[in-house]
Amino acid sequence: MNGSYVSPDCKSTAESLSEWFSSDQGCYVLERELIWFDKTVNDIFGYNALQLGLPEHDFLRNSRIPLRFTGADQTGSAVRLCGDELPIASASLDLLLLPHVLEFGQHPHAILREAERVLMPEGSLLISGFNPHSLWGLHRALGRRNGYPWCGHFIALSRIKDWLALLGFEMAGGRFAAYAPPFHQKKWLERSDFMEAAGDRWWAVSGGVYFVHAIKRVPGMRLIKPRWNKNLVRKLLPVAPKLNNTRPHSGCQNFEFSDDVNVRAK
Repeated sequence: MNGSYVSPDCKSTAESLSEWFSSDQGCYVLERELIWFDKTVNDIFGYNALQLGLPEHDFLRNSRIPLRFTGADQTGSAVRLCGDELPIASASLDLLLLPHVLEFGQHPHAILREAERVLMPEGSLLISGFNPHSLWGLHRALGRRNGYPWCGHFIALSRIKDWLALLGFEMAGGRFAAYAPPFHQKKWLERSDFMEAAGDRWWAVSGGVYFVHAIKRVPGMRLIKPRWNKNLVRKLLPVAPKLNNTRPHSGCQNFEFSDDVNVRAK
């Protein structure tokens, strides 16, 4: 995504989100993200799928869609793309993944507009993001905000839903994960593993990360026909005379039409 940026305080610790995912803290989050993406993409069908961002991690690995590719702002095996100006034809993708793209984009709403443009009707959009209303968001609010992912702009899930609704998306699913405090050591994260099940049950909206599955809806057009007034139709249209279905007797007369369209007996 060309819209990624680094704040002035983001100078130490991890220099990229992919680098942070290789740490103990990042692996804790990545493990839960892979579980959700693997399960969700497996039930989505189509022909073309794109993962925008984080090319080092294949979130499309469990997808059944035949054509899958990854786009990012780095050079390498991934296709280099700009998040808010995608060089992709409109209505050409069946599935689009945005793993932590919006937090580090200068224009997150513009990225969502591009997502709406390139997705086909009934296409799926999958988003993952850090939850500002969580222990992870509290750590960022009270900390120095240096290093990844703390230098990003955490966007509330309610705002994401509002943006998606304005663009014509419909929520199809989602969940929260990573309820443990943002410990740096693996042993403390493992000791806090019990908080995952408890978090889903008792404080479901306070997970460190959230996932969103949205579907692009295109309203159809229904032709509303006028309701005919039967009384008015009878006045405007001539009514054909009823035919006499009685069988003629032997002495029936022959008729002919004159020029003045009057019927007379012959």
